[in-house]
Amino acid sequence: MSGIRAAVRRVVPGPVRRLLEHEVRAAGALGRWALRRPPHGVGAGDLAAGYTGPQTAMMYGLVFVSVIETVALAVLIPWPAVHRVLLVLDVYGVLFVLAMHAACVTRPHVVRADGSLRIRYGVLFDLTVPADAVASVRVDRRYPEGRLVALSEDGVLDLIVGSQTTVTVELTRLLSFTRPLGARARARTLRFHADDPRALVAALRQPASP
Repeated sequence: MSGIRAAVRRVVPGPVRRLLEHEVRAAGALGRWALRRPPHGVGAGDLAAGYTGPQTAMMYGLVFVSVIETVALAVLIPWPAVHRVLLVLDVYGVLFVLAMHAACVTRPHVVRADGSLRIRYGVLFDLTVPADAVASVRVDRRYPEGRLVALSEDGVLDLIVGSQTTVTVELTRLLSFTRPLGARARARTLRFHADDPRALVAALRQPASP
């Protein structure tokens, strides 16, 4: 088995392997979501903080458009073989969008009982911030531009959902994180979205209270 894995690493580029891993894990999240299993990585005494609010309508909109496209192409294209190919592609597209959304729903941010913070975006991003690395935390609504994970030159990491972030965490030291395609980087300030930022901030501050 180790030989097979080594061969795959040699032949398949790292970013491609990461994308395949993301798809497999997202499929598992879709199953968890469909079966209404408890959120992933949330223990007793932890606070689960959802972040899908700004993107939910867009995700379901994409699914709706994909379904309409499938029906329209079935009517407009007269070749059965083409129908089958497009049907497979459209079903895959619908399942992919649902899986990515399910991964976000089932993998919320987590404020642990020990004061640490786990910041996530589905299966694409996962960063644990130890309690002693948190210098300050505040509700801070911003509307940054850029892709999902954006890192500025001065070490500010934006994890953007629906073109917004609502929580800012200042760190006591640089923390390393992994980008969705596997590259490593470091940040000193974290900005991300939570649907209820006040609850997350209050929970993160609580362990430091007397």
